[in-house]
Amino acid sequence: MTAPHLSRIGTPLSPSATRVMLLGAGELGKEVIIALQRFGVEVIAVDRYPNAPGMQVAHRAHVIAMTDAAALRAVIEAERPHLIVPEIEAIATAELLKIEQEGIAEVIPTARAAQLTMNREGIRRLAAEELGLPTSRYAFANSLAELQAAIDSGIGYPCVVKPVMSSSGKGQSVLRAPPDVEKAWNYALESGRVKEARVIVEAFIDFEYEITQLTVRAIGASGQVETCFCEPIGHVQVAGDYVESWQPQAMSPLALQRSRAIAAQVTGALGGRGIFGVELFVRGNTVWFSEVSPRPHDTGLVTLASQRLSEFELHARAILGLPVDTALRRPAASAVVYGGMAEQGIAFEGVADALAVPESDLRLFGKPESFVKRRMGVAVANADTTDEARARAKLVASRVRPVKA
Repeated sequence: MTAPHLSRIGTPLSPSATRVMLLGAGELGKEVIIALQRFGVEVIAVDRYPNAPGMQVAHRAHVIAMTDAAALRAVIEAERPHLIVPEIEAIATAELLKIEQEGIAEVIPTARAAQLTMNREGIRRLAAEELGLPTSRYAFANSLAELQAAIDSGIGYPCVVKPVMSSSGKGQSVLRAPPDVEKAWNYALESGRVKEARVIVEAFIDFEYEITQLTVRAIGASGQVETCFCEPIGHVQVAGDYVESWQPQAMSPLALQRSRAIAAQVTGALGGRGIFGVELFVRGNTVWFSEVSPRPHDTGLVTLASQRLSEFELHARAILGLPVDTALRRPAASAVVYGGMAEQGIAFEGVADALAVPESDLRLFGKPESFVKRRMGVAVANADTTDEARARAKLVASRVRPVKA
């Protein structure tokens, strides 16, 4: 099956429907689905657990192990989507390559991009070894002994250890001395998306701040795919997981120019259409590439308040071949609302008080199960400055109280 004509969108639940399948239906996928539905797209949500956030707003939903190639092919052949949009890393990407090559569906941005970025080894080798982008020193290890040897032979301390396959900072550790090594190895193995005994160890970069450079590849006025950029997003991570973000991040013109040059190079190499979250470390005018996600980025939740079109609307437009606009509307910030407990079907109190904060908004994701550090919602707020917006967003988040139902 070929992709639908990019200038035509059909009617959902009819023979003319433009069908899009999301592989992964978390909070980011949910926002993409809502954006697609506003254009009359028929959306199928797939995830590994029932009642995922995106399933609650999709036309149809399926629960499968997306790393199971046979199960993945079966659901795609049953639904016959025109476009497949991976929303997470843990997918049988080799099967997606076959599906794309057979013309069954188009993978966004491409099946190759999904395969390279689901594994830190693939994207790091592309960025550093093929494209020559500036990165930290790094090595890969298949055992505790190999990890220790890599640190001793050139990486040094402090350093960072991550599973080659994980998301949202899971399994990431900062090592400052030899006693940290075994603990970091075990944590990486426990937290990886797949149970593969392989990690990346990186020399620690003494950066001033880190940014997400949202980069959009969309069809422009020329009729060809063009690259455009959102304003840089600053963010705070704790244990490798995003807890707040703001836009715009102040940076020098030269650092911004270099950031966008790196982002354009890596996204151009990955190809396709859609939004990419390019993570970069910055110190003065020096910029290092860290990672890239070929999909909306969690730190980009701030764009729900900051931009005329959020990252989710930009992704929907780009993959459908529609015009995009990355203009900043007003400085904004986001702050995470955690579950705070391990319970099924929790409730939230204090929502009215939270939304009494000026220029604020709130998204509660609807996840069926809460964990202490599971992201269950996000607060966003606007203000004249990012500092004021950050204070407002954190105040909103602090007023939302997860409780047992």
